[in-house]
Amino acid sequence: MKEEWKVFFQLFWTFFKMGPVTFGGGYAMIPLIEKEVVEKRKWLKSEEVTDVFALSQTVPGAVAINSATFIGKRIGGVKGAVAAMLGISLPTFFIVLALGILYFFFQDNPKVEAAFLAIRASVVALIAYAAIKTGKTAITDKSTLGIMIVGVPLLFVIHPIFVILLGALTGIVCRFVKRKLGYNMELEQKNEDYKNHPDYFMGAGI
Repeated sequence: MKEEWKVFFQLFWTFFKMGPVTFGGGYAMIPLIEKEVVEKRKWLKSEEVTDVFALSQTVPGAVAINSATFIGKRIGGVKGAVAAMLGISLPTFFIVLALGILYFFFQDNPKVEAAFLAIRASVVALIAYAAIKTGKTAITDKSTLGIMIVGVPLLFVIHPIFVILLGALTGIVCRFVKRKLGYNMELEQKNEDYKNHPDYFMGAGI
C-alpha cells in the first residue's frame, strides 16, 4: 500500500510540475510529457505515449488533461488517473485565476504585450517539435505516411473528429488488405521489462 501511494504522489507531482510551464495548451505540453513519462520515469514507451495522445484527441476535453488522465490510469488505475488529473489541473486553475485578476490592470502595458507576443512564437516552436517527435513513432510505413499527408490538408476543410475517424477507418482497411496480400501484420507486444517495472500495477492498463 505504501508503494502504491508513492507512485500516486509521483504521478501527481510529475504532472503538477508541468502545469505552470505549459504555455500554449496541451499540444505544447507533449514534449514535456514525453520527456518525463518516457525518458525520465520510464513508465511508458514512446509508441504508447503516441497512442495516448491520439486517444486523448478523440474524446471531449483538453488534450493535456485527457493525456494525463489516461497515463495515470495506465500506471496506477483509477486512483492514478485522479492523481495525474489533479496534478495537471490545479496549477493551471490557480494561475489562470490570478492572471485573470491581474490582466485587467496590465493588459495595456507594452512590456506585457511584448512578452505575450514572444510566448506565442515560442509555442509554435513547441508544437512543431511535438509534431516531429510524434511523427517518428506514428509514421511507420508508406500507408501511415500517406494517411498523414492526406490528413493534414483535410484538417483545413473538415472537423478534426472526422479526420480521426477517417484515419482509423483507413488504418483498418490497410491492415485488412495487407493481411490478404500476405504481409506480416503482428502488433507489437509490450516490453516485458516494462511489465516488470516496479511502478506498473497489473490490471491498471487502459
